[in-house]
Amino acid sequence: MEEVAAVRQAALTGVDDIEPDRLRDRITDRLEDASFAPGVLTLLTATAARESGEADDRDPDRAAGVQLIYEGLSLTRRLAHEEPWDGGDRAAADLDILIADILVSRGFYLLARTEAADEAVDVVRAFGRDQTNRRTAGEDGPDIELERDICELAVVAGVTAAGRQPTPALREYASGLGAEGLPENTALLGDDVADSLAASLNPTAEGTEAAADH
Repeated sequence: MEEVAAVRQAALTGVDDIEPDRLRDRITDRLEDASFAPGVLTLLTATAARESGEADDRDPDRAAGVQLIYEGLSLTRRLAHEEPWDGGDRAAADLDILIADILVSRGFYLLARTEAADEAVDVVRAFGRDQTNRRTAGEDGPDIELERDICELAVVAGVTAAGRQPTPALREYASGLGAEGLPENTALLGDDVADSLAASLNPTAEGTEAAADH
């Protein structure tokens, strides 16, 4: 699983200058245990979008940007749901909030000069709105808006790395991948996902139907 290793390495490199050591170690531990599906999806999309079918050495940085934003926002969501300050470990919760902010800011840094920068801002804004609306309405059902949005950000970051623009079919396919939560890396690395990404990037009638089937 070369893609997973590439995303992990790029994500760890993106936070390797954080101090003090205790804070960096806590961030590193979280990344070591992460599912790297958002970053992997970014790499797969970039590869599918290139006519050569070959990856670019700069793609892992974009993938890490997407991954770090997801890790930061998902940690924020967990804290919002669990409310650890109410009778929990307040010190650990304060540290986790700091970590979440660092992860998101580092993710923004990696995407700042890419065509996916505005999309990343939209994801964070949507996350804030979604969480506020859920709290206001007292919703306790599946909270997967972030997964849908982060998968869409992943394909935007990937396709623009190849100098192309995301098609509506590609966005729809990505949103569908996150509709039931974050997909597993093993599921993303199958030939059917690569074929569906390619079909979504070149939406003939037949290709669009193939993408929808997945």
